[in-house]
Amino acid sequence: MNPAVADLPARRERSTAEWQAADAAHYLHPFTDFKSLANKGSRVITRADNLYLWDSDGHKIFDAMSGLWCVNVGYGQQALVDAATAQLKELPFYNSFFQTATPPAIELAELLAEVSPESFQHVFFSGSGSEGNDTVVRMVRRYWDLHGQPQRQILISRHNAYHGSTMAGASLGGMSDMHAQGGLPIPGIAHIQQPFWFAHGRSMSREDFGLVAAGWLEKKILELGPQNVAAFIGEPVQGAGGVIIPPSTYWPEVQRICDRYGILLVADEVICGFGRTGNWWGSETLGFRPDLMTFAKGVTSGYIPLGGVMVGERVARTLIDQGGDFNHGYTYSGHPVACAVGLANIRLIQREGLVERVRTDTGPYLAELFASLADHPLVGEAQTLGLMGALQLVRDKSSGTLFDPSLAVGMVCRGHCFGNGLIMRAVGDRMIIAPPLVITRGQIDELGQLIRRCLDLTLTDLRTRGWL
Repeated sequence: MNPAVADLPARRERSTAEWQAADAAHYLHPFTDFKSLANKGSRVITRADNLYLWDSDGHKIFDAMSGLWCVNVGYGQQALVDAATAQLKELPFYNSFFQTATPPAIELAELLAEVSPESFQHVFFSGSGSEGNDTVVRMVRRYWDLHGQPQRQILISRHNAYHGSTMAGASLGGMSDMHAQGGLPIPGIAHIQQPFWFAHGRSMSREDFGLVAAGWLEKKILELGPQNVAAFIGEPVQGAGGVIIPPSTYWPEVQRICDRYGILLVADEVICGFGRTGNWWGSETLGFRPDLMTFAKGVTSGYIPLGGVMVGERVARTLIDQGGDFNHGYTYSGHPVACAVGLANIRLIQREGLVERVRTDTGPYLAELFASLADHPLVGEAQTLGLMGALQLVRDKSSGTLFDPSLAVGMVCRGHCFGNGLIMRAVGDRMIIAPPLVITRGQIDELGQLIRRCLDLTLTDLRTRGWL
């Protein structure tokens, strides 16, 4: 045994109740009602393999959310563990300040350029997607300053979008509950409505609605004054907002509008990147050409924190040729261990052909499964794109009438999912999944059986409560 490993203290075995007590006493969780969780007790996950998790009571759980949209290659990939171990031994850390670089950061930048559209040859590393979107704010404003238009400060985003939890990231996002705390959004951020056909466009075809929804961007640009708008930012598919898959007409029209007014277009690819939609980037699948792409999560499959921004040549050449110092960055920008894991992760995705598999095999197979779930009495809409999926729960299937939001029907369904060994997320009354890209057809069948069982249990529960 390695002497260093032998010196490590063994983790003390604890019961679930002991873990929960220690958790409640010391650990403040993100996006959590601390008092409520302390009274209930947290779920303690102790190990994982492939698509599955095990909790402290030994229950096996199907992780249909890839951790938090990130474990694209699944759990237990030894190549990623080995890459981290080797780099920790050779060079566990050095920073990228003071005109310094490390080999893993350089190599990962090269590889990211290789798997990106040709216009993306430069990378700015951060520690997370939130930090990446803070970088976007700084970078687009610096771009316009260098072009002699410092008044171009405003970034336009969308309601119900998610762009992180830092001050700038949360401001860019359109989550009202986040904006209600902390004096958000910060100045220079504007929002338009999301391209959610089921909520806002059922009186017209999806294609017509896509053009209408994109038109909201042009209306906002004209309202603010094109000379004041720096950029528009959007997730190709709004993930945390409920897997809102826009109509096919939406992004091409957004592209046309941004081109018309000379506005930078930013794709937040934190969820959609690295194969999730059947291409390396969601913007490729949805048919638009961003100037900047934020990434995180899938770049290391969540094994080590890492994020960043792919910088298109339009912006990169301005920063390089005209910019002088760009006074922005992070201690962990280009962290060598994170970058080594990123390299191993992307090479594994390439070696296993996971992007192509999602596009031609498992993505279409998941679409078939969700189409079959559309017949359930609770499902008003079933949508997928690649390995992302959403089921809209409705009170009345024939009319598409929604439940009263105060009933929190999605949370009722989520409770049945957790109780039956399935992690499926609820966003309002929209049930969503994003399983690891290594999922097989057999596991998709298993997932379908679990989802239908949980929908049936939810239906019975709602009828018992008198809500149907």
